[in-house]
Amino acid sequence: MDPPAAKRSRGCPAGPEEREAGAGAARGRGRPEALLDLSAKRVAESWAFEQVEERFSRVPEPVQKRIVFWSFPRSEREICMYSSLGYQPPEAEQDARVPFARGLHLLQSGAVDRVLQVGFHLSGNIREPGGPGEPERLHHVSISFDRCKITSVSCGCDNRDLFYCAHVVALSLYRIRHAGQVELRLPISETLSQMNRDQLQKFVQYLISAHHTEVLPTAQRLADEILLLGSEINLVHGAPDPTAGASIEDANCWHLDEEQIQEQVKQLLSNGGYYGASQQLRSMFSKVREMLRMRDSNGARMLTLMTEQFLQDPRLALWRQQGAGMTDKCRQLWDELGALWVCVVLSPHCKPEERAGWLQLLRKWDKLAVCPLEEGNYSFDGPSLQPTTGPCPGPEVAATGSCRHTVFGRALQAGRLHWSDTHLQRILTSDTYGPSLRGGAGSDKLAFDPQGRPLWLDEPFPTACARVDTLRAHGYPRQALRLASAIVNTLRLQRRQQLESYRQQKKELLQKGSTSITNTEGWVGHPLDPIGCLTRALLEASCPEEETLPHYPDPGLEKRKVAYQHVPVPGSPGESYLALALEVALLGLGQQRALPEGLYAQDKVVRSEEQLLALLEEVELDERLAQVLRKQATLLLEGGPFSGFGEVLFRESAPMHTCARYLFTALLPHDPDLAYRLALRAMRLPVLETTCVAGEPHPMPLDSILNNRFPRWFILGHLETRQCELASAMLTAAKGDPKWLHAVLGSIQQNIHSPALLFKLAQDACKTATPASGPPDATLLGLALELGLQVMRMTLKTMTWRRREMVRWLVTCATEIGAPALMNIMQNWYSLFTPLEAATIVASTGTAQGTLLRLHLDVPRREELWACARTLALQCAMKDPQNCALPALTLCEKNHAAFEAAYQIVLDAAAGGLDHAHLFTVARYMEHRGLPLRAYKLATLALAQLSIASNQDSHPAVNDVLWACSLSHSLGRHELSALVPLIIRSVHCAPMLSDILRRWTLPAPGLGPLGARRASKPLGADRAPLCQLLDAAVAAYVATSHSRLTHISPRHYGDFIEFLGKARETFLLAPDGHLQFAQFLENLKQTYKGKKKLMLLVRERFG
Repeated sequence: MDPPAAKRSRGCPAGPEEREAGAGAARGRGRPEALLDLSAKRVAESWAFEQVEERFSRVPEPVQKRIVFWSFPRSEREICMYSSLGYQPPEAEQDARVPFARGLHLLQSGAVDRVLQVGFHLSGNIREPGGPGEPERLHHVSISFDRCKITSVSCGCDNRDLFYCAHVVALSLYRIRHAGQVELRLPISETLSQMNRDQLQKFVQYLISAHHTEVLPTAQRLADEILLLGSEINLVHGAPDPTAGASIEDANCWHLDEEQIQEQVKQLLSNGGYYGASQQLRSMFSKVREMLRMRDSNGARMLTLMTEQFLQDPRLALWRQQGAGMTDKCRQLWDELGALWVCVVLSPHCKPEERAGWLQLLRKWDKLAVCPLEEGNYSFDGPSLQPTTGPCPGPEVAATGSCRHTVFGRALQAGRLHWSDTHLQRILTSDTYGPSLRGGAGSDKLAFDPQGRPLWLDEPFPTACARVDTLRAHGYPRQALRLASAIVNTLRLQRRQQLESYRQQKKELLQKGSTSITNTEGWVGHPLDPIGCLTRALLEASCPEEETLPHYPDPGLEKRKVAYQHVPVPGSPGESYLALALEVALLGLGQQRALPEGLYAQDKVVRSEEQLLALLEEVELDERLAQVLRKQATLLLEGGPFSGFGEVLFRESAPMHTCARYLFTALLPHDPDLAYRLALRAMRLPVLETTCVAGEPHPMPLDSILNNRFPRWFILGHLETRQCELASAMLTAAKGDPKWLHAVLGSIQQNIHSPALLFKLAQDACKTATPASGPPDATLLGLALELGLQVMRMTLKTMTWRRREMVRWLVTCATEIGAPALMNIMQNWYSLFTPLEAATIVASTGTAQGTLLRLHLDVPRREELWACARTLALQCAMKDPQNCALPALTLCEKNHAAFEAAYQIVLDAAAGGLDHAHLFTVARYMEHRGLPLRAYKLATLALAQLSIASNQDSHPAVNDVLWACSLSHSLGRHELSALVPLIIRSVHCAPMLSDILRRWTLPAPGLGPLGARRASKPLGADRAPLCQLLDAAVAAYVATSHSRLTHISPRHYGDFIEFLGKARETFLLAPDGHLQFAQFLENLKQTYKGKKKLMLLVRERFG
């Protein structure tokens, strides 16, 4: 296959491929080259100088000089390739990061001097300016070359990088651009052959004298060996000459530092968790592609070195032992590695022995236990590109075979392919190939479409696209485009026949409402990336000459607009490669297909979709492309089981939300009706439809669809998010159009089953409907409220942590609509909110001052809203008095009847619904409101439910009991007397009883029954009503003492003595307290006389 004129890579120098400078002063501009130069060029490109010397007994010196002259590379493109990154850096970093740019700057600044070419060896000095305050640096550079390729380089800068340093670049460019100024000498052996013995001796002695410190030991060793008659050096004819070029047996390839490549790949893999490492490895992959495009054998050589390091990655064995999958970044690098090997093995110009060598290596790697397997259940022998007449078996049937397929499996499969097919060769070599140019007309029907354009059949679509990618990778862009056009023709014919087949079966399929999958494997996300390969090839043909598409786009870099052009397709009038690219991408994205198996494979489908759509978004749609878009969208809607937008879907087919969002946005300015119809059709997520009913939650969607089903949907959450984004785009676009707004609402309610996503849609709709400047959109606001109500109903019984946020937002949204909407949700609260939410958030927020001001209500309407809120609060209090009683009382404060009703609800609930803690809380509220008698009533009800044991000194209700006692003391003797029996019955803790007793013996001013201030007299502990409490406290101390002594340990003796001290203080409140306490102690001494140490402590303290 003849090499085409390849496009110049971005960053490469301008100018013709071969530099004319220095070709000889005798030749002026426009004059033809001398025959000597023409022949010398051909010889210099193809023959090693040793071969010239062997072929001809005597070569004249002028001829030798011209051959040597033309043997240096003449194109700057290769110099650029071997001294630049595999991707385009930001403009500000070009000089700092790209050796080629730095070398060019050194050349232009005059940093190159003392350039000398001796045979096939070039040397020179590069003076590089130092930094601020640093001296100038001098670098000595030497370059060896042969047959227009640089074969080795050496520089004093000790560059440790993959490619040539800036100093090598500067010297190489000097030799190319200023060849006439370079002093040229024949190989040093030719010069030495002209010297006599004296001259040779003088030459050697001067050489040793000039460099005695470096070469003297070597010179002496060589002299000794030469003087020894039987030495090995004397058995060899002649002597080596480093300036005479390579020998015939030497491989003719550009210099590549293999050791450095291996070291750098190893280091980058060890830093695989960092984004920069992955990006640099991708840069190296790009460099391999660049070499392949230049037909440079180092491309396969570099890829081999990288692969060996990838396989030696210690993480592979670790992941295999742990049964864990590799990281996504590492997995993506392996995918790119496998794809590159497909391009290498499928090369259209490689020699059979080269391909055999690569396949041998691949087979060896393929058998390694650590070699990663290909992700997904993609077949290796898929159906050929033939017209499909009906749905294929589902994935359960098609995904058979358990062969072990590694990432190199595709490359090994490519090794069985060839380029010798006659029909294929004619497609590749002619833009006008048609039936009239084909011999044997009997098979024309299968080789051409009805318009006479060539087809490429009998090969799986991904394999055919791999051929296109290979042709592009190896620098055959025109041939790649011809094959791509034939594949597109085949896809079109296949689609037409699919549509005809569907129309015949349409009635039956629509009655069934479902179908089996028509494509057992999708083209988007496929390991060979067929749609991406085809689309990039067609888009690249639509780029201006100076533009190129990056093969591995960096998502972190800002997108760069590409000025695509309509380049006509030869043999297809009215068509352009740009239109074909759009058609192919949409055909692949809209294909009805099953998801592949495995998390990574499914993630890859999503990533591939996004990358394809990113390419399409860079295309500016003109009227011509808009027509293509309309046509393709219509075909997708009519595609039946072959299209993801068809009327009938396989239950587990991949959803179309991401593609539909692009189509909706692109079609909207040109055909809104078609845009909405297509987007609404794409809202479906059939895998969830049989397990969820609209308006009801699906608590665990994976549980409902994963059991006994294949494949597992690992990315369901991501797909639902994309579905939400599509719905949000439609809602935003439909603002001001009630027809489409209601259609979108219906689709959302039918197809979206995630409350969180519905809530997000409701928020987005509300925000869109209420711009900062301009009137609100009532229809869109109503739609937002309707979605919010649906979320409330879905999450009412399955509470989420965002529930409070959702309730507050719903009240805010209803407020934006008006008082009727707010009162409506209050009146129907029981189906939307819990009683606590309704009483604490809905009612209080709905009647807040800010809400009332925003609603601009008159007095009657405001009172109506308040009445609605009070009714809501009372209903909530009756349903959940424990949580809603206090909020209801608070809300009803300003309405006597409602407040009384709320208070009565609390009293009724005290019998069984409210515990003592809530009753005490409401009682304190009543006291704060200035209703002490009601507070006292509730406190007595709370005490009736309370029981504090003898050892519960820190009971949570201690403060409430003390508050209740203080309240009764302040109310008067009657209330206190009524409370004493309750205290005795509820509290059995001796210190607490004594504390209450002491508080009540103190004078306490308070309020009488009628609210008059009065000073209450101190009460005696030995008189009613406190005498009963005193007896209870004494009895509690006696009982607690015996209880504690039963199981007391020595370390608690001190605490017990303190406890007896407090008991004595209580005993002494009685008239005969001394005698009672003495009797009590004597009883303890007799009963527990075995505890001698404790009793000794009692005697020491109390006598």
